[in-house]
Amino acid sequence: MGSLPANDTYHSDVLEDRLQPEMEESACRTERTNWLLNSPEAPNLWRQLIGSFKEATCLPGKIKKNSKKQNGKDHSPVSLLMGVFPILDWGRSYNAWKFKRDLMAGLTLASLCIPQSISYANLARLDAQYGLYTSVVPPLIYSVMGSSKEIAIGPVAVVSMLLSSMIPKIVDPTADPIGYRNFVFTVTFFAGTFQFIFGLFRLGFLIDFLSHAAIVGFMAGAAIVIGLQQLKGLFGISNSSNKTDVVSVLHSVFKSLQHHWYPLNVVLGCSFLILLLLSRYVGRRNKKLFWLSAMAPLLSVILSTLIVFLTKADDHGVKIVKHIKGGINPISLHQLQFKSPHLGEAAKIGFITAIVALTEAIAVGRSFASIKGYHLDGNKEMLAMGCTNLVGSMTSCYVATGSFSRTAVNFSAGCETVVSNIVMAITVVLSLEAFTKLLYYTPTAILASIILSALPGLIDIKEARNIWKVDKLDFLACVGAFLGVLFASVEIGLLVALIISFAKLLLNSIRPAIGALGRLPRTDIFCEMNQYPMAIKTPGIMIIRVNSALLCFANANFIRERILACLDEEDDENEETAKGRIQVVILDLSNVMNIDTSGIIAMEELNKKLVSHGIQLAMANPRWQVINKLKRANFINKIGAEWIFLTVSEAVNACIALKLAGPSSC
Repeated sequence: MGSLPANDTYHSDVLEDRLQPEMEESACRTERTNWLLNSPEAPNLWRQLIGSFKEATCLPGKIKKNSKKQNGKDHSPVSLLMGVFPILDWGRSYNAWKFKRDLMAGLTLASLCIPQSISYANLARLDAQYGLYTSVVPPLIYSVMGSSKEIAIGPVAVVSMLLSSMIPKIVDPTADPIGYRNFVFTVTFFAGTFQFIFGLFRLGFLIDFLSHAAIVGFMAGAAIVIGLQQLKGLFGISNSSNKTDVVSVLHSVFKSLQHHWYPLNVVLGCSFLILLLLSRYVGRRNKKLFWLSAMAPLLSVILSTLIVFLTKADDHGVKIVKHIKGGINPISLHQLQFKSPHLGEAAKIGFITAIVALTEAIAVGRSFASIKGYHLDGNKEMLAMGCTNLVGSMTSCYVATGSFSRTAVNFSAGCETVVSNIVMAITVVLSLEAFTKLLYYTPTAILASIILSALPGLIDIKEARNIWKVDKLDFLACVGAFLGVLFASVEIGLLVALIISFAKLLLNSIRPAIGALGRLPRTDIFCEMNQYPMAIKTPGIMIIRVNSALLCFANANFIRERILACLDEEDDENEETAKGRIQVVILDLSNVMNIDTSGIIAMEELNKKLVSHGIQLAMANPRWQVINKLKRANFINKIGAEWIFLTVSEAVNACIALKLAGPSSC
């Protein structure tokens, strides 16, 4: 066999030198595709359920600080106890300096807590002492189990309004005050039970169904309704509507004003309301004078009580609190109505109250925890709040949670730990034992003024404006919750907010965005051309990213139709510009976390449609669950394993190398 001519040998060597890198790149690409196709099997359904259950029911006792184990976990009984009772952990480093600061914060907190507790009990249509009881046992239980250092536990306006708006439909507090009180205790028991279950099984995501926007609207609507309800106390009106919508409340007030009302109540209430609002304003403008706004409610109660006692104003129409039962919390376990025919209603109200109370407590706790620079575990907080209300229901308390106003005072007073809650609870106990008789002449107009002075903090107009600027659908949920509470009821307001939030979620799930990708100049990065107009298309290749975490029955057909529509638009554009037709469609599946049988069928139908038009389907970066299911469905064999790629850039380069498309324009 003769030797090749010199020039032929030269061209052969040059060709070999050019082909060598391409062959090496092809081999590497094949290897990477095999990595993708031969990834381990995803855990089966049983293993996933068992793993989720183990993780869900694991008590939060993982202590990573100073751990000698390499994995940073310690499951000893002591660490588990520290996880359930954080006081055993931080209590070891507690000292006299911290106690001094907690003592002052606790006393300041008590000065605000005592008048507020009486007012909120009145709002919940309970006797005054039950508000004080709720400021004793729940803070003590939370101090042992809670992980927040700043949060102050007790009755709050929104929860009190929830109870007074929902329970009177079942038990009339005027006709049957004892039955109403016992039903409140039963609702508190169920609220605590649900909260404990949420924490035990790590169901904190349930709270997230109430979006931030919905909470802003709900709180604002509740604040206005609560404020209107206080008009009866401000005017000294005895009768009022059991309904909470603004129309019913205003109608009841105006109807009562036509018959009898007492101007002295208005003068007394408005005078001290102005004083409370001024002290609040001064406290906000000058942080060093925070104690002024904290002490103002107690000073108002003391001064107004003295005025009524010395002037005998109660003989001239001023409504007073009268008798407040003293002593420590009586046991109420035997008063829980588990045999009531309305037990289902109690559970329903308890569930709603549990969600709202947890939402407020965790939001308040996390806000101040972020300021102090530590993380608040929502599941631990649920366990703590659940135990707090479970024990509270058995000791004459109604639903307690974290109060924003009291927590702000506690924080400003320099609290170091939840010992400030213990100091507050002890102070309230001493007040129950020694000072309740002195509150006999306290005017109810002052209690209404205290509630009214706390309501501006619930109406966040600035945040509502921000929601409008950022997300119009979120603002719609905010307005829906606001109007629902204002003109219908608390339940309707929450339901409207949930429906709008779910509608937004479903809309984003069943109508996900489909983005055409192009290569950024002088890079191998492919981005959506709508966001980056400078991105360049690759002739003959259409790259589409599916922006959905799930490719499932809800959106599979929509995604398939959108891809085909994009292909038609591209073909029309190519005809107008005389460019080459599309030969390859590359799907970027990097955002798709999972796929179901409907999604696979949609992909098969898409592939058949493309094949009928002489177009090849390729996939880039399918995730673990997706690639495993596509293999089981034999879809990989239908399109060919060589058309599965690790990245979009690799897919484009492979298509160009296989001469299924023209040369890259970049």
